[in-house]
Amino acid sequence: MFEYVSREVGGETGRFVESIWFARGQITGVRERIAPTGSTVAALVLGDPIRQTPDGAADVLVADTGFLIGPHDRPIVNEPLGETYCVGIVTTPVGCRPALGLAPATLRGRVVDLLSVWPRAGAVRRGLLTCRTPDTALDLIDATLSRPEPFDRTAFERCEAAVARLSAEPTRPVGDIAAELGVSHSHLDRQFTEQVGLSPRTLARTLRMRQLLESIDVHGAVGWADKAADLGWSDQAHLIRDFKRHTGVTPSEYVAAQRLTYDRDVAAESAGFVPEPM
Repeated sequence: MFEYVSREVGGETGRFVESIWFARGQITGVRERIAPTGSTVAALVLGDPIRQTPDGAADVLVADTGFLIGPHDRPIVNEPLGETYCVGIVTTPVGCRPALGLAPATLRGRVVDLLSVWPRAGAVRRGLLTCRTPDTALDLIDATLSRPEPFDRTAFERCEAAVARLSAEPTRPVGDIAAELGVSHSHLDRQFTEQVGLSPRTLARTLRMRQLLESIDVHGAVGWADKAADLGWSDQAHLIRDFKRHTGVTPSEYVAAQRLTYDRDVAAESAGFVPEPM
C-alpha cells in the first residue's frame, strides 16, 4: 500500500509553493524516473533512506534525513532503499528563495542534503516525527511556510509574470515578454535565471513538456503528431527527441511503463513518473 496526500497552499504562500505532500509506503517497482516540472523540491525523510540521482550526473545522494532537488531540466531517478516515508514541498518556479531562502541558480541540476542548506529543516523534521497523521504533518509544513524568507519583491513579481506568460504560451518569444514587462531581453534573462534557476527558454521547454505529459491518457490511443502540432513542435520527430531528453525514455516506453503500473485514475495523477518494474 502506498499513501500519498497532496495539498495546495493558500494565501500569498501559494505564490511561492505549488504543493506540499505526504508519502508513505512501497513504490511500485525498483525505482522511478521523475521528469522535471520547473520547480524546486524539498523532502524531509522520516523513514528509510532514499537514493536520488540526477540524470547524467556522477553525483548520487543517499538521503537519510532529507534532500533538495534544485531547478533542473532533466529527470531525477528516485530509488527508495526501503519504505518511502517523507514529507515534501514543491515550490513554484519562482518560489525557491521566498519559501526556502535559497538561491536557485546555485542549485541548478543538483540534489543536495536538505538539512545542510535549509536552516529550518532540522527543527521541522523533529516536529514531523511527532505527527500522527498526514494532515497534522502537512499542517506543520503549511505553518512553517507561512513565514517567507527575505526576497526581492520587484524581481519576484516580474519573473512571476514572465512565468505566467510562458506557461500560457511556451513558444512565445522571450523578447516579446521582456518588452511587455518593460525590460530588455538580456535583463529579463539575467534576472529570471537568478530568480528561477533556469533561463526563460529552458523553463518554457519544461513547461511545454509538462503540459504534454499532463494531456496524455496512457490507457487510450495517443496521437503524437497531433500533440506535436497542438503544442508547437515543428514535427513529431522533434517532439520525440525532446521527450526522451525530458523523461529519460521514448514516448512509447513512457506509455508502456505507466500503463503497466497505474490504472487510469492513478496515471492521471502521475504525469511525468516513469516506474521501473521489479
